Amino acid sequence: MINFRQFEAGPDPFGRKYQILFKWLQTAISIRHADTVDVKFVLVDENGAQTQKTIALPHADLQRVCRETVRSLDDPWCARIAAMHLQHLIETGEDMEKDLVTMLPADLRRHADGLRRAEQTAVSAG
Repeated sequence: MINFRQFEAGPDPFGRKYQILFKWLQTAISIRHADTVDVKFVLVDENGAQTQKTIALPHADLQRVCRETVRSLDDPWCARIAAMHLQHLIETGEDMEKDLVTMLPADLRRHADGLRRAEQTAVSAG
């Protein structure tokens, strides 16, 4: 299962790899007046340069996916979904110019399904 607190991602389209560090997770109502769960990461490239990315997960979409998958909504699950999306962004170069990336419902569902499969595999192997 993905460790969302510290992991390596890449290569990006230019061949770079990044060390990713989880910084925080919080409800964006308090910081941006948005109904999202924001997950912030620090990216450190191979030369030591740092950037930060915040992945915003829309609350209504999170609730919908949880209902559809019969899963509870909790912080570790949100952080893992955001980490998976960040990996996707790095590997594709998509939205890398943005500091704040709001996930689309289709991406949220795709990553939730991927995480569910990974969890099932981990349980079966253990």
